[in-house]
Amino acid sequence: MSFTPQGVVVFGMVRPCSHRLGENLKTQWLAHLCGLCLALRGDHGQFARIVTNYDGLLLSVLTEAQVEREGGGWRRTAGPCPLRGMRTASVAQGEGARLAAAVSLVLASAKVRDHVADGDGLLARRPVALAARRVAGSWGRAGARTGSGVGFDAGVLVEAVERQFGIEALAGPGTPILTVTEPTETATAAAFAHTALLAGRPGNAVPLAEAGRLFGRLAHLLDAVEDRESDAASGAWNPLTATGTPLTEARRLADDALHGIRLALRETSFTDGKLAHLLLAHELGRSVDRAFGTQSCGHGPEAAFGPPQTPYLPGDPRHDGNPYGGNPHGGNPFGGEPPRPDKRGFWAGCAAALGLCCTCKVCCADEFEGPWSRRRREGCCSSCDCSCCDACECCECCECLSCCDC
Repeated sequence: MSFTPQGVVVFGMVRPCSHRLGENLKTQWLAHLCGLCLALRGDHGQFARIVTNYDGLLLSVLTEAQVEREGGGWRRTAGPCPLRGMRTASVAQGEGARLAAAVSLVLASAKVRDHVADGDGLLARRPVALAARRVAGSWGRAGARTGSGVGFDAGVLVEAVERQFGIEALAGPGTPILTVTEPTETATAAAFAHTALLAGRPGNAVPLAEAGRLFGRLAHLLDAVEDRESDAASGAWNPLTATGTPLTEARRLADDALHGIRLALRETSFTDGKLAHLLLAHELGRSVDRAFGTQSCGHGPEAAFGPPQTPYLPGDPRHDGNPYGGNPHGGNPFGGEPPRPDKRGFWAGCAAALGLCCTCKVCCADEFEGPWSRRRREGCCSSCDCSCCDACECCECCECLSCCDC
C-alpha cells in the first residue's frame, strides 16, 4: 500500500515468507488479510475487495497486537471462500480491520483519480474516465465514512495526496528526496498512530507515529526504485530520476528508515507483538533487499553495491553476473533486447486481479504475474526457498529485539 500518487502497490511491499512465519503466525497473518477483505465487502460491497493489499493489513495487525484479547470479539469464523480452497477460517474483525479498510479505500480512490488525470490506457476515453471518477468518488466517500466510524479523520490522507501532487509538480534536480516523501510519511504516521488509540494504548501513539512515518518513507522509496527502469522507458515521472537521487543515497535512506522502525518498535508496548515485529522488523528488511537486488543488510556501500556474487573468477566475461559472457545481445542468447512486460492499465489490471482471485493463484501459486505491474509475485501461501530462513532463528519467537540491529 504505497501512499504515493505515483502508485498504490495493491499487493504491498511486505510479502511475508511462509517458512519464516511458521504455521501459527501464518494463520494469524491470513486472518488479518481475510479480515481486511471481508471488512471491505461487508461495508462497501464485493467490488471494493479489489483494494485489499498486504500493507493495509498492517494496521489491523498493529491494533490487535496492542489490545487485551481475553474478552474475545477480535475473531470470527468466516464462511467458505475460493481463496481458501472453500474452507472456513477464523478471521480478524473489529476496529483494526475497519481502519485498514478505510485507509485502503481512500488511497485507492486517489490512485484512480491520478490515472484519470494522466489519461492512462482506456482512461483516455471519456466514458471510461467518467465511470472511473464515479468509482473513485464512491471509494473516497466510503473510506471517509468508515474512518469516521472508528474515529479516524481520513481528511489527513486526502490532504497528503493532494499536497503530493503539488510537490511532484515542482520537484526537480537538487530537490531533497525527503521533501518528496514527506506527504507519504505524514499519512502513514497518522494511520499507524491511530491504531494505538483504537487499542486503548495512547502511550504508544508517539513511537507508532514514528514507525509509520518511516514506513511511509520506505514505501515511497522502494516504489520509486522498483519502477525506475520502467518509468524511464515509458517517460513516467519517478522521484529518484526527477530529483537526481542516486541509488546509493536511496539505499542509505532505506536502511536508516528500517533501523528507525526497529527502534520505534522497541518503545511500543505490545500485548502480543510477535507478528507485528516479524512483519515490520524482518520481512520489511527483506523487501528492501528485494527492491535493491541484494541479500545483505546493506549497512555499507560494499554490502549494498559491491561486486555481484557469482561463481566466476575476475577476468571471466561472466564475472559481471551475465552468464552469457560477452554476448553482444546483452544477456539474451537469442538476440534482441530481453523482453520486458509492459504495465497494464488500471481496468485491465482489475480484470487480471479478478482472474487471479477466481483461480486462487494469489494464495496458492508459487509465483504469479502481478495484475498491474506484471512483475513476478510470490503466492502468499507458497513455500519459500530463501537461504535466509535458517539464518534468522530469532524469527521463531520474535522476542529477540536485539537481533534487529544486524
